[in-house]
Amino acid sequence: MAFLPGTPEQADDLLSVSPGKDCFFDASDSSDVDEGLLDDLELNPFDGLPYSSRFYQLLKQREDLPVWKTKYVFLESLLQNQIVVVSGGAKCGKSSQIPQWCAEFCLSVHNRHGTVVCTQVQKQTAVWLAMRVADEMDVNIGHEVGYVVPFENCCTNETILRYCTDEMLLREMMSSPLLSCYGVVIIDDVYERSVSTDVLLAFLKDILLSRPELKVVIIACPELSSKLVSYFGNVPLVEAEGTYSAEVVYTSGVQRDSFLAAIRLLLEIHHSGEKGDIVVFLACEQDIGKAYEMIHQEALHMNPELGELLPIALYPHQSLPHYMPYEGLEYGSNDNRRKVVLTTSLGESLIWMSNVRFVIDVGVEKRKVYNTRIRAESLITQPISKIRAELRKQILGSRPAGKLFCLYSEEFAQNDMKTYLTPKVEESNLTSMVLFLKRMDIAGLAHCEFINRPDPESLMQALEDLDYLAALDNDGNLSEFGIIMSEFPLDPQLSKSILAACEFDCVDELLTLAAMVTAPNCFLESSLEADVAKLTSRRRLLHSAGDHFTLINIYKEYEQMKSDNASQYDIERWCQDHLLNYIALEMGCVIRGELLDIMKRTELPVSEPAFGSEENVLNIKKSLLTGYFMQIARDVDGLGNYIMLTHKQVGQLHPDSGYCLNHSIPEWVLFHQFSVADRSCIRIATAISPDLFMQLAPQYYFSNLPHSESKEILEKALSQPSTDSQEDGESDEEEDATEQRCMIQ
Repeated sequence: MAFLPGTPEQADDLLSVSPGKDCFFDASDSSDVDEGLLDDLELNPFDGLPYSSRFYQLLKQREDLPVWKTKYVFLESLLQNQIVVVSGGAKCGKSSQIPQWCAEFCLSVHNRHGTVVCTQVQKQTAVWLAMRVADEMDVNIGHEVGYVVPFENCCTNETILRYCTDEMLLREMMSSPLLSCYGVVIIDDVYERSVSTDVLLAFLKDILLSRPELKVVIIACPELSSKLVSYFGNVPLVEAEGTYSAEVVYTSGVQRDSFLAAIRLLLEIHHSGEKGDIVVFLACEQDIGKAYEMIHQEALHMNPELGELLPIALYPHQSLPHYMPYEGLEYGSNDNRRKVVLTTSLGESLIWMSNVRFVIDVGVEKRKVYNTRIRAESLITQPISKIRAELRKQILGSRPAGKLFCLYSEEFAQNDMKTYLTPKVEESNLTSMVLFLKRMDIAGLAHCEFINRPDPESLMQALEDLDYLAALDNDGNLSEFGIIMSEFPLDPQLSKSILAACEFDCVDELLTLAAMVTAPNCFLESSLEADVAKLTSRRRLLHSAGDHFTLINIYKEYEQMKSDNASQYDIERWCQDHLLNYIALEMGCVIRGELLDIMKRTELPVSEPAFGSEENVLNIKKSLLTGYFMQIARDVDGLGNYIMLTHKQVGQLHPDSGYCLNHSIPEWVLFHQFSVADRSCIRIATAISPDLFMQLAPQYYFSNLPHSESKEILEKALSQPSTDSQEDGESDEEEDATEQRCMIQ
């Protein structure tokens, strides 16, 4: 159903104006059109100011994009239909131009039905697209065009077009289930099939029925377009056909070591003297660091006449990467530098450089898959999808001199690569998703028809975990605690720990800890002998109570330096001296500020800081156990081989752990994360006592644990009264606290 009447002939009249200079006006509803916009074509209709010379310069570039040829067809389809699917390859301009046309569409009726939002899977892409589009529209970023990403909002009430991550749009649905402030919702990066994107697509089918005036645009790759058209009921499909003439070179067989083959090839390209930047797609992020060091060392001994070889590490999963692929990196043809961008899967959409002439593709990726049996992520190595292989080819665009070097055979590409890989809803931990679905059930959006059905075992485990966390009531609906937990953009276990901190009077410390474990890893890894002194310096920050307390220590010291007005140079130098990530600590400050705002908005109490006292240490452990009682491990041999309480998987403490640095191995630990994908390591561990665990873990959770030696030890702790009043709860104060804890459960 279209919310504006019109015919193809009317659309033809509306598009007769100069492309890019005017909004998409609906002649059939002229009462909504500002006459002044028609009188002066040199004024920008979005801010009322004259266009700058840069606008016209960028307009010429936009008109050369493959997607520009579809503007007439797209706007006509948008006028006549509620849902439009747009299909196109990489670098055709669909992610930057389609949202602009939708903004013109909404502005033509003065945003009567709302503004435009465009989702992206990755934070970096949302930010960079917003900056690029603001430049092309000749408006200010953060005003007419903005972005909303986790823990950062660069928008105002006047923002007409906003880019956001798919998870942020889901969070917005908690307060506005029908997305009533938007007239057009654009879902981009569908080919990634993230959990949040699949949930959005499912809910939009219901929202469209409740809001006939809403328009939805789905941007997809050609391989997925037919499936999406069918999913939404044979909706219109607009295809943007690009011309990709790059040469593809396959190897004759399988490479024994594709990583070393990629390094050798890029060095051969550099020594050949052929101009142009290089993009290398590696299997995992660990390979990025190794390649960066190898290229950096090799560049020191090269002939200067070959030019400077500049490696750039682009980590798609990092919140703040090492470079911005925007105009700051562009340089002229006379520049004597050659950039080598090192990235992995998900990095395809982040390559915006215009001088790329060579792409090297190893053809495989290491993919994290959640295993419900061991409650941890496993790492599997598998061929990339055909969709991703095609995207890597399209990075070169239509340049005839571009070359894609595939370090695999053409037969491998045809027979071993799947068209698209398994959607994330079939291989992820779904606890956070199920918590959100329960929250939306309250808003009346109970029906959720996924394109691909989520993994049934993961769904059942998610419901079970939420029940253990007291997020569900006896009828399986969201409890009062569950509603508050869903307000936090955190893992449900961490949200529950913060709620418990309200009872145990340590909210200030738990907010700091939550921010630190949510931000990127603050520890820099280094094996250089020169960093021994820095590791010694880091030891001064360690807390004897465990890694969680060390993170609070680090944050407080960092915060103290900022409050003492230390210069940024001194702060960054302090981070370097302690092998700490400055960007991660900055992000921690931002995250903590937002969590504090949520506490105030939900009217939850915030305790005064008391970090360091014995009572505070015990209260923090109790709060953590309230949320993380499912993540307990016991050292079985005194050598640091920990076996998980919930299963028989064995892991070791991560080298970053303070226990490793001090060569101290506690018997029982509560850990924040265990991943088979990361060398079967336990990250962020804190020692606990068995009796404290038995005091705080739900009895029905403990009774469901499989029989094991660890369970026998815990049962003995339950039957034998302890003499340690500090961690046993024997004092009256402890009994009161236990009573309060029972109320939370």
